Amino acid sequence: MTLPTDKPRAVAAILRGGPRRRRVRPGVPLPLLVPALLGLAFLVVPLAALLVRTPWHSLPAQLTSPDVWQALRLSLICATLATGVSLVIGVPLAWLLARVDFRGRGLVRALVTLPLVLPPVVGGVALLMALGRNGIVGQWLDSWFGVTLPFTTAGVVIAEAFVAMPFLVISVEGTLRAADPRYEEAAATLGASRLTAFRRVTLPLIAPGIAAGAVLAWARALGEFGATITFAGNFPGRTQTMPLAVYLALQSDPEAAIALSLVLLAVSVAVLAGLRDRWMRAG
Repeated sequence: MTLPTDKPRAVAAILRGGPRRRRVRPGVPLPLLVPALLGLAFLVVPLAALLVRTPWHSLPAQLTSPDVWQALRLSLICATLATGVSLVIGVPLAWLLARVDFRGRGLVRALVTLPLVLPPVVGGVALLMALGRNGIVGQWLDSWFGVTLPFTTAGVVIAEAFVAMPFLVISVEGTLRAADPRYEEAAATLGASRLTAFRRVTLPLIAPGIAAGAVLAWARALGEFGATITFAGNFPGRTQTMPLAVYLALQSDPEAAIALSLVLLAVSVAVLAGLRDRWMRAG
C-alpha cells in the first residue's frame, strides 16, 4: 500500500486508525438551562443576601463582644472534642464495616448512617432517653458514678459527636475499601499482628481519608443545633454554641446574628475549599 506523501495529516490519521473526529460540544437545551439557573439562584441568593446585609462597619466590634467570643470559643472547643471522640471510636468502626464480613453488616451500616437523615431534634430526644438522668444508661451513670450529662458542656460534645461521627465513618470506610488489602496481608505473612498491621500499614494508607472525614465531622459538629439544644440546652458560657447564639441573637440583636452566621459561612467555605482537591481526584 502506497501512502501519499503530500498529505501528512491523512497519513497520521491512517496510522491512528482512522480520520480524526471533531469533538462536538452539545448545546444546553433551554428546558434544562432554565431550571438549572433557578436551582443555582435558589442556593446562592440567600448566601449572597447574608453578605450584602452584613454590617461590615460594626463587624469587628460584634465579633469581639464577650457573648459572641464566648459562644465562638465554646463551639471551637466542643467541635474539636467531638471530632476527637469520633476519631477514637469511628475509625475502628469504619475498619470493622470495611474489612470484616459478618452477618447483619448491612443493618449495622444503616444504623451508623441513620443520624445523617434523622432530624437532629429526634437525635437529641434519643440521647435524653439513653443518657438522661432517667435514661436507660444515664440512670446508672448517675447512681453509680454521679455523672450527669444533659445540660452540660460534656452533653454538647456528645450531641455533636452523635451527629458528626457518621461523616467520618463513611469517609474512612470508603478509603479502606479503595485501599489494597494485600499490603495488610503481606504484613501478616511477615509476622505482624492484626493490630500492628493496622497501626503500621493501614493507618498510613488511609490517612488522607481520615483527615477528610475528620474535617467534615468537625464542620458538622460546629454547625450542630437541634440535638445540642434538645440534649444540652442553651446556657450561655456552658452549652450555648454558635448556632444557638445565632438563634438567640436573631430575636434581640440581628447584627450579632449576622456576624455569627458569617463566621459559620466562612468555616464552611474553608472546609469545602480544603476538600476540593480530594473530591476532584475521587471524581
